[in-house]
Amino acid sequence: MFKASIQRQVRLGNVARQFSTVSLMRNIRSEPLAILHQTPVLPALRRLTPRYAFSHLYSTESATAQANREGEFAPVPSAPVTRFSELSQLGVNPQLVAALTRGMGYDAMTEVQSMAINPALKGTDMVAQAKTGTGKTLAFLVPIFQRVLVDQPELADRRVRRRASSQDIRAIILSPTRELAEQIGVEARKLANNTGIVVQTAVGGTRKRESLFKMWREGCDVLVATPGRLNDLLSDTEAKVAAPNLQAFVLDEADRMLDVGFSDEIRSIQEMLPSRAEKERQTLLFSATIPRDVVHLAKSMVRPDNFEFVQTIKADDSPTHERVPQHLVTVQGFENIFPTILEIAHKAKSAEDSDLPFKAIIFFSNTASVQFAYEAFRNTTAFSRRAGTPIFQIHSKLTQGQRTRSADFFRQAKSAVLFSSDVTARGMDFPNVTDVIQVGLPPDREQYIHRVGRTGRAGNSGKGWLILSNEEIPEARERLPGLPIKPNNTIESAKHTLGDSSASEDISRFFSELSSAYEYVPKSMFRATYMACLGQKFGRHFQAEDLIKLLNDWCVGAMGWTEPPAVSPKIAQNRGLSHVRGVRIGYDREEEEPVRRAPGDDSGSGFGHGNGFGGRGGSGNFGGRGGSGNFGGRGRNDNFGGRGRNDNFGGRGRSNRNSFEDRFSSRVDGKPRFAPRASF
Repeated sequence: MFKASIQRQVRLGNVARQFSTVSLMRNIRSEPLAILHQTPVLPALRRLTPRYAFSHLYSTESATAQANREGEFAPVPSAPVTRFSELSQLGVNPQLVAALTRGMGYDAMTEVQSMAINPALKGTDMVAQAKTGTGKTLAFLVPIFQRVLVDQPELADRRVRRRASSQDIRAIILSPTRELAEQIGVEARKLANNTGIVVQTAVGGTRKRESLFKMWREGCDVLVATPGRLNDLLSDTEAKVAAPNLQAFVLDEADRMLDVGFSDEIRSIQEMLPSRAEKERQTLLFSATIPRDVVHLAKSMVRPDNFEFVQTIKADDSPTHERVPQHLVTVQGFENIFPTILEIAHKAKSAEDSDLPFKAIIFFSNTASVQFAYEAFRNTTAFSRRAGTPIFQIHSKLTQGQRTRSADFFRQAKSAVLFSSDVTARGMDFPNVTDVIQVGLPPDREQYIHRVGRTGRAGNSGKGWLILSNEEIPEARERLPGLPIKPNNTIESAKHTLGDSSASEDISRFFSELSSAYEYVPKSMFRATYMACLGQKFGRHFQAEDLIKLLNDWCVGAMGWTEPPAVSPKIAQNRGLSHVRGVRIGYDREEEEPVRRAPGDDSGSGFGHGNGFGGRGGSGNFGGRGGSGNFGGRGRNDNFGGRGRNDNFGGRGRSNRNSFEDRFSSRVDGKPRFAPRASF
């Protein structure tokens, strides 16, 4: 019944939204919401079983009843406010309004903010569907901060000394990735600046004891966390972290959290929090898509007789991935990929008709490839410190401090390149990204779309690039249907053959620079990349034998190895590679030649350009305690063959499920559920 309710509400949501006064911001003709009482829409809602039906959208009766129930919230006006300065009309604390308008400089609300903040202030639970990058962080921060201040009015004055406690957390916000949690924490602290509310973050990749000491010393009113770390803290009796009086619980990017396998942690967290019968709390669940798993999660978390569904994605909305020009570059072999990236960057930076700096994110489907590419490119002249285009890397093997610093520096840079795994593919706000470059087959259509969504944000222009070998094209057609990807044949490096003397000076230079750069990269990094690629998701049209030939040609033909890396008999057997042509089964000697630095590379160890931001191993220290080439473990990120949660290949992770297409109802963009094969 609950699922049927959401299904029907999504279909009706687009109709109801046509009458919302929010549409006035877009100069679209609309009627007051009162018209809903005279249309067939409301009777349709009434026919739903009351226990499972959605609340009437912005219903005056619902707002009044909620306000009178506890006397905590003022009645909500019939028309939603559209400016932050107007929040005082809804009884929002003046300190929060001042922080939003004067401190953070916000004026007009985005659509999701206007549609979500208004009903959320009533205290009802909410399931909201909104695109990433639309300002939904404030859409849930404002209501939960107001709820905390209503319950503890003394927190409105930051001068009042109140002892916050890690054992009395009032609001919890869960995020699927460390970067997004840190980003939410920064926004939350800005909003709390004029109050006594204490905001803390708890994410994996940081030292648990240090974050606990900070929480014990300063206390905590609002906690922003990743599911794994929060589950660890709540289950550890010595951590002294509890929320017996929890008032608000938020899940951001709920579909992503379920997609990467956090359902067990979320269920465990719920069991350790006070039940709704013991302590009533508000639950806000935000998601870009509403697949079946999100419906089940919502059913277990929200109050079925007191929640609202907010739909901000209209049937005629043009998704980001349809507005961004997307180019397919087909390379002759893997040895052409890195020179192709250099040529794309060179053309972008030297284009006479472009006044935009080159700011790009380059996505790989595994951490080892990110590490290898970063180390190779930092030894080229185009991306050296002296070239003026700094490069950064983000992946799961870096400490959280290193990842945060990389994200902050890239966010602030006008021109830069970020090498990244999929930890930044969703929810992260990097302004003015001009290009998104995806290397190799994306794991699925949804992940491709989220990566492309890092550019073309907030009305800015951008471009998407997909670099594939000829052998990968048939599989890409199956995996990426219905996307506006157009072949681009202007990149000369993609078709260049090694040893061809007829190439232009620029093309020869790109290949020559990469050939020299490979000499400065530890061989263990390429071995790790080789193994990681063998653990990727294959398909009907792209098999292990195709990949092995591409990798071997790259290794021997372009990098100068005498033979490709060896695959141990156990790994070969586990991955079904024992009888695949081209696999060298055996063991490599663990000897490693000392790593040289490219001429003019003065990065050195410690904090600085291209050194992993001062990891314990100094310059070139990547991978943390696990080190590169650590496969088959039980880590959460970039785990190959094991039980990892992100970038999981061949294990028990769930990242390969295409929730973009797995909607519980008709697609909100009006397109058929099963798109045709790609035409590129």
